[in-house]
Amino acid sequence: MLRMRLRSRLAALLALLLAAAAWPGEDARMAFVRVSPRDPRYLELSDGTPYIPIGLNLISPGWNDKTEAGLAQMEQWMKALSENGGNYIRVWLSSGFWEVEHQKAGAYDAEKAKRIDAVLELAKRYQIRVKFTIEHFREVDPKDVRQKWALKQLHHVSSGGTAENMPAWFASETSRAQFRGKLEWFAKRYGDQPVVYGWELWNEINAVRGGDWRKWTEAMLPELRRLFPKNLALQSLGSFDGDYAREPYRWLCGLPDNGLAQVHRYLDLGAKLKVCHGPVDVLAADAVRELLAFKPGKPVLLAESGAVEPSHAGPFKLYAKDQAGMLLHDILFAPFFAGAAGTGQCWHWWEYVDRNKLWPLFGRFAETVKGLDPAAEGFEPSMQEHPRLRVYVLKGRRTSLVWCRDKENTWQAELQEGRAPEELKGVELALDKALVPAGAKARVYDPWANRWTDAAADGGVVRLPAFSRSVVVRFEGK
Repeated sequence: MLRMRLRSRLAALLALLLAAAAWPGEDARMAFVRVSPRDPRYLELSDGTPYIPIGLNLISPGWNDKTEAGLAQMEQWMKALSENGGNYIRVWLSSGFWEVEHQKAGAYDAEKAKRIDAVLELAKRYQIRVKFTIEHFREVDPKDVRQKWALKQLHHVSSGGTAENMPAWFASETSRAQFRGKLEWFAKRYGDQPVVYGWELWNEINAVRGGDWRKWTEAMLPELRRLFPKNLALQSLGSFDGDYAREPYRWLCGLPDNGLAQVHRYLDLGAKLKVCHGPVDVLAADAVRELLAFKPGKPVLLAESGAVEPSHAGPFKLYAKDQAGMLLHDILFAPFFAGAAGTGQCWHWWEYVDRNKLWPLFGRFAETVKGLDPAAEGFEPSMQEHPRLRVYVLKGRRTSLVWCRDKENTWQAELQEGRAPEELKGVELALDKALVPAGAKARVYDPWANRWTDAAADGGVVRLPAFSRSVVVRFEGK
């Protein structure tokens, strides 16, 4: 019975592909994601529609390596995300399920690429934009392996590849030409796809085993932009978890061909930066502010986040206790309220988000920003002092948003010590009058109860209804 259902799903996907082929002009009427010309800190679609990316890393179907089962799993997750206001995912084309270069270096499997075709059709169906990461390998030498999952042996000379190690692979013009050939292969097949959010050269390229990855990036980003002129061209670095990471991030943010200022950061007790040990909203907001301080002149996004065992030894063991999704909530909300162009993008899509059934939390963020046009608002982020709350403010031209986070509700308190979040009653929020648009009406949104209530805002003072963990106040002027 299960096999019949999977075959039925595959047949439906193939029907979608045939339908798309029958109407080749359909994609031309769709809009591409771009940096807003009205405010380069935010994104929009090429028709001027606001676009706030709401989503997560959905790298591959993992253990489902069969076409039917893998695509069915991807559809299940994408459907759940879409039904809860999500509009963005990240996919690694270099992971086993999608990798078209799996037989020999420079040879691309058009048959396997049908899986990529299918996930793009799913993305169209569920109105989700997809960021494609092209490579993630860190080593090529099968005789000197540190991370088996990051080995791509087919690039080694012993397997008919072009290099003996990573430094040679980055430096060799033969290797570069071969990689440009891969970009060209993808461009011929997917180069005019509005559903593609952007193309990312590499996952955390500074984690490779040696070689001048900076010079390679500076050479390849222009190629990416040339081949995919309607999509964002991107690069990523490893987790911003120590002072050593500041200079590489500053460098990447300043590259003119890098379309977005992306940052990765996790709750990690093995990190050198103490901020990575504490409240998730604080570490997420701090990562965004670090990049904003570089004045990149482009949108900033927390492109990978979550919680890990010390020094990325595995998924956070306390995930199992976070049935409410307090960690995910902070990952979603804090970056945007610190000045990012969208939500933070969680990594552990299966072990955490799906396993704990946390998809509705994406909908709570979507509800918070419903109807907003960040580029038109020109939001300016700031913090307000409060004895019990961390108060994040986004002041806009017509709309201002305030996210209040209970300081005493931390991952240590709720997940490690088992203390339930306290219900806060009678809390007053006194805001600088300059932050409240003239004649604005205040509405309060409780993302945990999914409920809006009206509130008085006399002189910038708002009396908050009872809430736990966090609450949002939205001021809208005339």
